[in-house]
Amino acid sequence: MTMKIVGEIRPNSFEFETSALVKASGFREYDARWWFGYPGSEKVPELNLIGMQALGMGLGTLIRRSGVGPDIVTGHDFRSYSLSLKLALVAGLMAAGAKVRDIGLALSPMAYFAQFALDLPSVAMVTASHNENGWTGVKMGAARPLTFGPDEMNALKKIVLSGDFDLVGGGSYGFVPDFRARYLDDLTQGKRIHRKLKVVAACGNGTAGAFAPEALERIGCEVVPLDVELDHSFPRYNPNPEDMKMLHAIRDKVLETGADIGLGFDGDGDRCGVVDNEGNEIFADKIGVMLARDISALHPGSTFVVDVKSTGLFQTDPVLKANGAVTDYWKTGHSYIKRRVAELGAIAGFEKSGHFFFNPPFGRGYDDGLVTAIAICAMLDRNPGRSMADLYRDLPLTYGTPTMSPHCDDDRKYGVVARVTTDFEAMRAKDESFGGQRIADLVTVNGVRVVAEDGTWGLVRASSNKPELVVVVESPVSATRRREMFDALDAVLRRYPEVGSYNQTF
Repeated sequence: MTMKIVGEIRPNSFEFETSALVKASGFREYDARWWFGYPGSEKVPELNLIGMQALGMGLGTLIRRSGVGPDIVTGHDFRSYSLSLKLALVAGLMAAGAKVRDIGLALSPMAYFAQFALDLPSVAMVTASHNENGWTGVKMGAARPLTFGPDEMNALKKIVLSGDFDLVGGGSYGFVPDFRARYLDDLTQGKRIHRKLKVVAACGNGTAGAFAPEALERIGCEVVPLDVELDHSFPRYNPNPEDMKMLHAIRDKVLETGADIGLGFDGDGDRCGVVDNEGNEIFADKIGVMLARDISALHPGSTFVVDVKSTGLFQTDPVLKANGAVTDYWKTGHSYIKRRVAELGAIAGFEKSGHFFFNPPFGRGYDDGLVTAIAICAMLDRNPGRSMADLYRDLPLTYGTPTMSPHCDDDRKYGVVARVTTDFEAMRAKDESFGGQRIADLVTVNGVRVVAEDGTWGLVRASSNKPELVVVVESPVSATRRREMFDALDAVLRRYPEVGSYNQTF
């Protein structure tokens, strides 16, 4: 079959209905994201339905050539266009010989669970996670519990953009009924908590609203629902537990209702954010430290993987040291951390974004916001008489920032980060002062993390799924040192006109 693959088409044209629109930049490091648009949106689309069909043919071809077998599970999130995009993807997969099992409306971790429950090697979940209405994407994998990394994504990109498809036919389609119930049963079996917990379950009108409240009720929580009605326009805020608008909404509901904890879930349910009973928004890396303390007490000597955006407490916390915990800092991104957890046999992995990965006995290695929420409730259950705020106060005090994201175009962001890294390497070589202190260390496993002599650090990296940079700062010393590090870091970024304004600061 000959298919014309193009990177740009004028909407509402004959070519838009007859050619595959697939913008190359939509192939990210470990998943795919494109602006699809919606009626009335002015932004030029980066993908059309024929383009999604081409992606399916490319994915089916890649899976066939990898030798893992033709079986694949698909699902879709609750956006007005996700079902039609999934069906286009399915048509392409079938043309390439894939045998598709469709679980319908789903969370990403529900699709990952289906790989195990249905004994299928591959997955393709149509979702743009927390991205604004108008975005779409696909999270893919062919070696459970792992999802694609750069090698697989580059191979897929090459196949799709060149039209190098193996259209062998013989594909099939089958719908799996009632899989939501099967997923919730698996999540909650044997997970009953004994402590009375009032929990705010905030879903930002994303797909998790159809799952999270029931899961928490099943384990014995009194649930206060917040923005659980499915609404793809996201009328209040994007379902993103790193977004301060969402965290503030959870805080207000916790204080209003006297809840013990607030839990926020992103659009496709693979992340979880936390607000304590006093209304404090606890960044996910600090939640990771709490969970690491809890898990390493149960399993001394445990290994944990954390991303480079995360707090330095994983290396300095006295409780983790006493429990013999070992921490490995690795690249940010759910695919990277997931793979690293598997490689090291770590018991868990944590990302500042709220992606948490639990190996047995807690999970199957993939990221699931509901598994995280249940683990947090179980941690509170094991600490009777102590509140979430008490556990937070137990941590050594550090002064961190939220994840801040200045705009930078997709085709320029990696080049900017490379030049910024070179700038810092030159400063260190010359022993120059940076933010008032010498540079003690540079961690370049993913972007550049600049560490000062007093342990204050700042990170710059390229976002893997949006046209943005990522900036995070933390100081174990003071809020003043946090500000000094941010100002110094930002001054370096402002050397480059490609770097735009921040989505949020502190």
